[in-house]
Amino acid sequence: MSRFERMAVIGAADLVFGLRALGVQTFSPASADEAKKILAAIVEEDYALCLVHQDWLDVLKEEREEIGRRFCPVVLGYSDHRALTDLVERMVREMAVKATGSDSLVRGKGNNE
Repeated sequence: MSRFERMAVIGAADLVFGLRALGVQTFSPASADEAKKILAAIVEEDYALCLVHQDWLDVLKEEREEIGRRFCPVVLGYSDHRALTDLVERMVREMAVKATGSDSLVRGKGNNE
């Protein structure tokens, strides 16, 4: 039976760092195979909850469906601000190009795109 105080998070190291500081077990896989092994270990070690970053949800789809038949762990997806930030940046860049003919007003230092 799962110990309900055990929680794991799978995601990029910069996203899960703060949770690690709070004592949550964090994992930052480098590949799909590693992510699958990590999730299998989480199931084996009786975690109650596992948060999976949106980048890994599709990779772990089959495993999540299999785990869904069990009581624990509960596997939930989460997202972060980066996708939204990138979208807003693209929109501002497009508006700047339409208004001025150039994106030089929104291009950061060192960006030669």
